[in-house]
Formats: sequence, C-alpha cells, structure tokens
Amino acid sequence: MQAHDNARAARDDLATALNALEEKLNLPKRAARATARAKRRAQRFADEQPGAAVAIAIGVATAVGVGVWLVVRARLDR
Repeated sequence: MQAHDNARAARDDLATALNALEEKLNLPKRAARATARAKRRAQRFADEQPGAAVAIAIGVATAVGVGVWLVVRARLDR
C-alpha cells in the first residue's frame, strides 16, 4: 500500500510541475493576461484622471504621426 501511495504522490507532484511549466511557457496566455492587466490599469487611470489621459493620448498620437512622417520623408528623399 505504501508503494501505491508513493506512486500517487509522485504522479501528483509531476502533474503539478508540468502544470507550472505549461503556465510559465504559455506565452500567448501570459501575453493575454498582461494585456488585460494593462487595459484595466489604463481604464482606471482614465477614470481617475481624464484630462491627463487625453493629454497622454494626444502626445502618443503626435509622436506616432511625427515618426511616420519622418520615415516616409526619409524614404521619399532617397
């Protein structure tokens, strides 16, 4: 009976280790969780400080626009 209990415990330990390894190596799942956390933080920030959120959004949009403009201009000047 002891060997049977030891085998069951070893299987349980192996299953736990495999589940932990799968969780750690499952990059799409981890990315989805990180994205969901970032969305919640951004939404909370926008709810608490709407003016600052709008200013940040305008700044990011401006930076992206300027970056695209510079890349296009550099490509056209070649």
